[in-house]
Amino acid sequence: MSDKQTIDIEDRLDRWRFVCPRGHRSWEPTNHHFWCANCARQHEIDGVFYELVDRKTGREYEREDVKLLTAAGPYDRDLDRRGSA
Repeated sequence: MSDKQTIDIEDRLDRWRFVCPRGHRSWEPTNHHFWCANCARQHEIDGVFYELVDRKTGREYEREDVKLLTAAGPYDRDLDRRGSA
């Protein structure tokens, strides 16, 4: 079992450290991937992507390799794997 990278999605420093593959900080998580508003605004570029890039280390993290935190608690609620809530 590998350790997950924890990202506080409401923390400004974490939001600036982790970017989409094109270097944008305007990403949002979904249950199975990420979405970038800046990419989506560009002609012929899909806003969907599957790896966040850590600008500090250059490492890429797939969606299942990150633990996302909010003030209300963990963001991760994967109902497909755990069954109904």
